[in-house]
Amino acid sequence: MIRRLVPSAYRPVLANRVFRRLIVGFGVSGLGDGMSFVAVAWLAIELAPQTTQGLWVGGAVAAYTLPGVVGALAFGRRLRRVPARRLLMVDSVVRGVFIGAVPLAWLAGLLTPPLYVVLLAASSLLHAWGSAGKYTLLAELLPEEQRLAANTFVGSLNFAATIAGPAVAGVLVTYASSALVLALDALTFVFLAVLVARTRLPEPGDLSPADPVDPVDQAAARGGLALLRSRPELLGLLTLTWFFNFLYGPVEVALPLHVTDDLRAPGTLLGLYWMLFGVGAVVGSLAIGALRRLPLWPVTVTIVIAWGLSLLPFGLGAPTAATVVCFTLGGVIYGPFVALSVTLIQAKSPPRHLSAMLAANNAVLLTASPLGTALGGPLTAALGPRATIGGSGLATVVLGTLACVLLATRRGDRRRNPSGIEKRRSASHG
Repeated sequence: MIRRLVPSAYRPVLANRVFRRLIVGFGVSGLGDGMSFVAVAWLAIELAPQTTQGLWVGGAVAAYTLPGVVGALAFGRRLRRVPARRLLMVDSVVRGVFIGAVPLAWLAGLLTPPLYVVLLAASSLLHAWGSAGKYTLLAELLPEEQRLAANTFVGSLNFAATIAGPAVAGVLVTYASSALVLALDALTFVFLAVLVARTRLPEPGDLSPADPVDPVDQAAARGGLALLRSRPELLGLLTLTWFFNFLYGPVEVALPLHVTDDLRAPGTLLGLYWMLFGVGAVVGSLAIGALRRLPLWPVTVTIVIAWGLSLLPFGLGAPTAATVVCFTLGGVIYGPFVALSVTLIQAKSPPRHLSAMLAANNAVLLTASPLGTALGGPLTAALGPRATIGGSGLATVVLGTLACVLLATRRGDRRRNPSGIEKRRSASHG
């Protein structure tokens, strides 16, 4: 009976015993990240002097993500050939150790704002490689036709964590301590590391000798970024995703101010916006993953345009109920984007260098949302929250339209001159 309720696309994926074990670890660590979404900023507020709280909160939030860019670039030569399993384990151990050091320093009375930021930065240094290892494992574990379902299932777990994690952290921060929340976050990464260590996972040597090795793999010494540059389709996807995430950044700044300044509403309305966004994202991810033979590029570009359209009612001064509905639909639209883009990379990347290319891709993308968020402050001050959200939506629609035109042009060129494209491919691989 339960089997019949599961969409057919997910049945072979969930029938894989190793995948079932992995998603338990991904779900637990995702919950820890969801809790840290609240706790990282809250502990910074508690530690910092009132006059500089804003600077330290910003520094703590940035330290929890941005050093992954440095790690992706600095350790590229050493880590690009490391098996995906080890990448995931090492990242989980590093995050567990350094995040776990925060509550220990807090209990000892040694935790200061600078030490706090340093520990958070160290914890995220290998984050791009850990994320790359996770999705590389899925590509090694499952055949190509099952990867979209697997990626969307993992993505839905992440969005579910953004619903449950902040709720749990809010209670613990109020009645216990934000340092305790980070201790629990550290334990979730230790749990993931132990689970991966105890699970038999594919290593590169387990791949079939018949697996094709693209001649472009000889360029691996140049690193993941060079490999991405050598494949125009993946470089185009990276560019689209970077600007998509960049234009999302101002929304995170403007939405709270829209609630407090424009609507004069309590924080519960902001919580409702984000909760329904998360619910919509879970629904959208699972729905897309249940489909078979999905045209990945057209759907990805459609998501960009549709997300932008869901933000336009904010700028047009629509009633609050309407914007809540639109933001919920926006979650349904936005949710599958990461899974679709990762599936495209898995399909188009050389198998033996997938982790390096994913790490380079993640490193570049880690800069997008923070830069967009930084831009959101001045934009909101100059234009107001409503106009900032609406402007972000309009710019996103323009971005998606340009991508749609370029995609149509590229496909038209292929239909008109397929032999020329094959010659260029042969020359580039020669």
